[in-house]
Amino acid sequence: MSLMSLPRLASIAAAIVVPATLLHAAVPPAEAPERASLTGQLLIAAPTMGDPRFQHTVILMVRHDRNGALGIVINRPVGDRPLAAILAALGEKDTAVEGQVRIFAGGPVEPDIGFVVHSAEYHRAGTVDIDGHVAMTSTREILRDIGNHRGPSKSLIAFGYAGWAPGQLEGELAHGFWFTTPQDAKLVFDEDRDEVWDNAMKRRTQDL
Repeated sequence: MSLMSLPRLASIAAAIVVPATLLHAAVPPAEAPERASLTGQLLIAAPTMGDPRFQHTVILMVRHDRNGALGIVINRPVGDRPLAAILAALGEKDTAVEGQVRIFAGGPVEPDIGFVVHSAEYHRAGTVDIDGHVAMTSTREILRDIGNHRGPSKSLIAFGYAGWAPGQLEGELAHGFWFTTPQDAKLVFDEDRDEVWDNAMKRRTQDL
């Protein structure tokens, strides 16, 4: 996985204008996997992870099949921004929204593309269901809904993703670079980000 520098907070707000069709282009098409899929589970970097870009990361797996894998890092916050300022940067006229949102570095691939991981009760055209409990949407409308209290009950805004070519993640698992654990909404959305890796490690399994 090649590193791409994360844009400054001043500029990444505009990135979520990327249409939802690009989200589907990033997510490998779902096909029957040749081995058990990690979709919907958490990938935990092992203490022996040698790549500093992924040390102590926890990744929510959005898709994993024979075409490759895609996930969003959930414990790398990079700063908070007023939601109204983000919407204004997108050219939205309705900026009378409340609150701030935390922005995360979701991974080194395509760091200018925004993704919102959220609880599954919220759904729009373009929403990708992950496992029936969490989903992902990449449109400005979800930000507007969040700001107007019509959005999902839980959400995490990330820019970029972690991606693997076919067979690459399986090789990294075989080398012990990653552990896995079932997805837990508290780990994804609620727990102190400084504690997510430690708590995920307590629940880890060696492999599939």
